[in-house]
Amino acid sequence: MSDSSLLPPVRLHSEAELARDALATPLLSRAVRLARWAGPGTRVGAGGELAEDQLPGAAEVLGLTGEDAAALASEAWRVAVDSGLVEIVDEDEGTVTTGEGLALLTSGSPGDVLGVWLDALEAVLADASVPDLDDLVDAMEEGGEIDFSSLDWDPEAEAEFLDGVLANLYLLTVGEEMPGGGRVPLPALAASMIVPDDMTEPTNDVLEHVSDAMMRLDDQFRILEPIGLVEFQPVDEALMADLDEEPAAPVDETDVSRYGMVRLTPLGLYGMRTRLQEAGMSAPAVGELADKGADTLLDGTSAFPPAAAQAETEQWLARREPLAAARELLAAARGVDAGAPLRRLRCQQALSLVGAEAETALREVLDDAELGGLARVWLTEHGAADVPAPPQPMVFWLTIDTLAAQLAAEGNSAELRALVEGLAAQHSGFFATAWRVDHPATAEVLEAMGRLHPDKKVAKEARKAAFKARSQQGG
Repeated sequence: MSDSSLLPPVRLHSEAELARDALATPLLSRAVRLARWAGPGTRVGAGGELAEDQLPGAAEVLGLTGEDAAALASEAWRVAVDSGLVEIVDEDEGTVTTGEGLALLTSGSPGDVLGVWLDALEAVLADASVPDLDDLVDAMEEGGEIDFSSLDWDPEAEAEFLDGVLANLYLLTVGEEMPGGGRVPLPALAASMIVPDDMTEPTNDVLEHVSDAMMRLDDQFRILEPIGLVEFQPVDEALMADLDEEPAAPVDETDVSRYGMVRLTPLGLYGMRTRLQEAGMSAPAVGELADKGADTLLDGTSAFPPAAAQAETEQWLARREPLAAARELLAAARGVDAGAPLRRLRCQQALSLVGAEAETALREVLDDAELGGLARVWLTEHGAADVPAPPQPMVFWLTIDTLAAQLAAEGNSAELRALVEGLAAQHSGFFATAWRVDHPATAEVLEAMGRLHPDKKVAKEARKAAFKARSQQGG
């Protein structure tokens, strides 16, 4: 999970909300209750595990009954030890005492609470990478030792696989608003790790590996849900039943949710972002630019998805007086560097969120060669009076600038193709004038129009205009 690439920004709940969520998770709350229950008479084994004869008492404290009660109590105890809620006093005697982590949960800051939860999360992630109990029993040798070679289990590979799955789930969640409340089908998540990117039609062998991975993830997400990392809908038990058996009730074969659905919780997003950052990845959060200058805001949001860019900008604007904010944005939007068109686009989008109080700032730049066009657009959209008509050179300059920004933001997208087609249709003599526009991106934009326009004649005109623009610019 070591990478330096930039992920889309995540929208996090406040630390106070996340800390409350952490304290409410079933597994951590059980661990806390056991830490408070532990006393001078509590005994643990060599690995810190609760003595077997004390598991029934622990289960009773937790209100657990049934055949899984002892296992759930043991799991909660391991979390209590691994997260510092309980400390081993004497390994030989097997005695314990209350750990520093318990005090942090009761009197610490929200950040302290989240730190304890993160320790608990790491313990649970380690457990999720271990083979299930049935496999361990099958691998037990006569002397009580486990034959790990018979398990076909590579601890490092298992941990890396789970890390990769969770990183993909995080990326799918923060990439943009997702349908279905961010829930991801388990087969899609498994396939994201198994199926090669260049494979259009998975082979039967690959599909079998995806199925195996899906069932492995079903087990692992069942383990991870009680610590609050994910909300999980397990695989329908009927899918795993004997094929000769008739289903108890009619089933919808097209219902993908039967194969399992998973989503990161708000607490899970926080946990995954923290882990990714610790692994060396840049994982920004919405709001981190709110106290920065307008130049940092416009550059920083240039690669953000639209919803995240708007959320970041809204937080930035909320800290500033509208007129001052508008002036700062306009000043930061100037420039002839390669990133300037996209900055101006982000500036225009930011200014759309500012009210009429910004009008003075927009009128101040009406004669500015780089900002006069977008100023007129804003004033017109806001119903301002006495907006001067733009001179023709400014119209063409703004057109080239807008196309350059769209090209930088979206590449050769369908939206840009439609914009190019509409522009060429509305202005029959566009290319005869466009190549003369004194803009650093004129040639690049015209070349893109030549690539994107479906009409061969128009595309040829665009390419000829691009050649003239490059000649004029000395390239």
